[in-house]
Amino acid sequence: MGNGVDAMRRNILFSDLPKLCKGKISGADTPSAVLSLSLDSRKVFPGEGAVYFAIKGPNHDGHSFLWEAYQKGWRLFVVESLPKDTERFESASFFLTSDSLQTLQDLAAAHRSQFSLPVVAITGSNGKTIVKEYLYQLLASSVSVVKSPKSWNSQVGVPLSVWPLAEHHEAGIFEAGISQPDEMAHLKNIIQPTIGIISNIGPAHDALFTSREQKLVEKMKLFEGCKKLIYCTDHFAIDRFLSGNVLPGVARIGWGQGKGAKYAVSTVGSKLKLAWEMGEVEIDLPFTDDKSVENLCHAVVTALEMGINPSSLARQVSVLSAIPMRLSLKEGVFGSRLVDDSYNNDFQGLEAALDLAITHSHGKPISVVLSDILQAGENEKELYQHVNDMLMSKGVSKLVAIGPTIFAYGDAFRMACETYVSTEAFLEQVKEKQFAGQTVLIKGARSFRFEEIVKKLQAKVHRTVLEVNLEALQHNFQFYKSILEPRVKTMVMLKAFAYGSGSGEIGRTLQYLKADYVAVAYPDEGVLLREQGVHLPVMVMNAPEESFDKLPAYSLEPEIFSLSQLQNYGEWSLGKSGVPPIHIKVDTGMHRLGFVADEIEAIAEVLDRYPNIKVASIFSHLAGSENSAFDDFTHVQAKTFLDCYEQLSQHLGYKPIRHLVNTAGISRFKSYQFDMVRVGIGLHGIESTEEKQGQLTVVARLKTVVSQVRRLAAGQTVGYSRAGKTNKDTDVATIAIGYADGYPRSLGNGKGKVLIKEQLLPTIGSVCMDMTMVDVTGVDVREGDEVVVFGEHPSANQVAEWAGTIPYEILTSVSERVKREYLSF
Repeated sequence: MGNGVDAMRRNILFSDLPKLCKGKISGADTPSAVLSLSLDSRKVFPGEGAVYFAIKGPNHDGHSFLWEAYQKGWRLFVVESLPKDTERFESASFFLTSDSLQTLQDLAAAHRSQFSLPVVAITGSNGKTIVKEYLYQLLASSVSVVKSPKSWNSQVGVPLSVWPLAEHHEAGIFEAGISQPDEMAHLKNIIQPTIGIISNIGPAHDALFTSREQKLVEKMKLFEGCKKLIYCTDHFAIDRFLSGNVLPGVARIGWGQGKGAKYAVSTVGSKLKLAWEMGEVEIDLPFTDDKSVENLCHAVVTALEMGINPSSLARQVSVLSAIPMRLSLKEGVFGSRLVDDSYNNDFQGLEAALDLAITHSHGKPISVVLSDILQAGENEKELYQHVNDMLMSKGVSKLVAIGPTIFAYGDAFRMACETYVSTEAFLEQVKEKQFAGQTVLIKGARSFRFEEIVKKLQAKVHRTVLEVNLEALQHNFQFYKSILEPRVKTMVMLKAFAYGSGSGEIGRTLQYLKADYVAVAYPDEGVLLREQGVHLPVMVMNAPEESFDKLPAYSLEPEIFSLSQLQNYGEWSLGKSGVPPIHIKVDTGMHRLGFVADEIEAIAEVLDRYPNIKVASIFSHLAGSENSAFDDFTHVQAKTFLDCYEQLSQHLGYKPIRHLVNTAGISRFKSYQFDMVRVGIGLHGIESTEEKQGQLTVVARLKTVVSQVRRLAAGQTVGYSRAGKTNKDTDVATIAIGYADGYPRSLGNGKGKVLIKEQLLPTIGSVCMDMTMVDVTGVDVREGDEVVVFGEHPSANQVAEWAGTIPYEILTSVSERVKREYLSF
């Protein structure tokens, strides 16, 4: 495997931009080299040579944060329009362009062009991140690899991923994802891959393509000019497409079980066998589920094609983790919070992990537990000095450094620091209380077994966990944003503990994603959001008179739905400053809460008496937006709403925000999106229409463990009231979840099923308060095995159907005693 860099390679200067990109420089003349790129003014410290890109999006404009970025230290800016008060930006340089995003991409492409090395580009409908992480682990023990952090595969993420490419790197691995036509060509120009992988083709983002074939054609543009393309011949659509006259000059490296594959693949139990013209290799699999094996095969075949020795490869596979390599948030002992990144450690990913820790620290001191950084490819003393500078700039309070190399260079750290030569040495001496009340980032290379540190510091409260995937939540949020008309705002419903997922974490994530509003059911929920660091505008749907004093203190905006409530709010507001604006609820047919049409004039009369009350929005609620049988009624509701809105806004003399449609109505009634939409359960991956359901990703996964397995003879009974009976010799597993955790009693006696060892297995007997029994006959189930109660399979929809209820109830019923764990996006 070769690597190299052109002899003329040098740092790109800010003054080079007019030669590389379309635009001109304005402001101070600077010879600065471009060293880092950022789109986020919230970074704690920009550093020398940092360039801030002001990028405009449908609901976000980076130009709004230019002054904030300048105050934090940025002096190099890429903008589409100069600030009106440029004289304030003393010594700043601006590159003025018509398209900041295109400039970001062109700059990254120019940087990439200076290097000659194997670069792998991965695309497909799903599995990109896992394939990348597996391939990275297979290569990293032999060569220095740069890779996309997390799932950075978008038009913005790809240039930011490619930019860290440096002289010491010997290979690159980058993801590329698209959501609509004409995007992939941009990513191909940035990555300039020599090897390609297409994982699969599925329904993700189908809505913006005329056909699945058009989407496949678009994805294949990534591989034009590649030397090799790796794919699975068992994916018929991909194999058929590649059998045509496409991608001339690209060697097609197929693997699969059928005929015609260069690599014949077979699995027997926990062994994977690959055979090809030059040899064969047998690998012990660390997992056996089909998706993980398929992702692994992509990585293994690519590694073989890149020259990795087969026997070395087999050893590397044996230490792979079947768990996606994503950061997760966990509750720690003594009120601490753990950011778990215990499976890999590289300098590039350290900043991203720190940013996550800062985002979720909620003002708590931050400590970092860090292992040796392996395969860094630079002077180690300088490396750890850079680590010190980064940690200090991020405000880290303390570092725990573990490993022989970082121990040897302990004097590189000018901050509070403890050094240990090994993980074992740390575990022998650590006192859990030393991290009390802190946010602790645990980031280590896999060989250091930092999962033992996580195990030591994690709170041992309950073995039942609700796993919340914030990356999936981001995907769903962006999906709904993609189907909004221009300039339509988003209000996200966070009532009922954010549908059971945890309002604080979800609220902070939505704040990061730049939602416009959130809504809660009661003032106390709004107060909790504020205390957990959520600063978004908050609408409170039920604000009784006794709660009015809380509203201004926490900037909470009440929904007003009756004349008496409006009158009480007006009386309370007299003589007060900073009175929160209100949201007027109109009843157009839901008949739950709200003013009726003939009360609009009375509303106006009351508001006239209290001029310090402003109306932020006027809204209503559709009763049957998910069902086409009710479409005529929906249109009547919309007309009634518009009539009421026009009447009231004319009297007010200004136009409050209009919002009518809920999750189901966003796509079914685009003309009724108005000024804002309300997103609820759809954000969690649950939609009423099958078409949209296929484009969403499940956010919450409720899982538990098997506590005990026993064999019962035929004729025995199980559980209270002897409700379960065995007709034959039966294996019964007791799992650690019951109705006190939110698992409905109605799912007892075989009505409910849980997933163990990839099989749906029925309950037996009644659901108890803290446990449930499951018939596991014929399946090799053991104590400690994972049990999925709902997630991808079975889904919350399926569980709701078994229980005779709706998925809303299944999600919101998960008890607060069930620990929430958050996977980073």
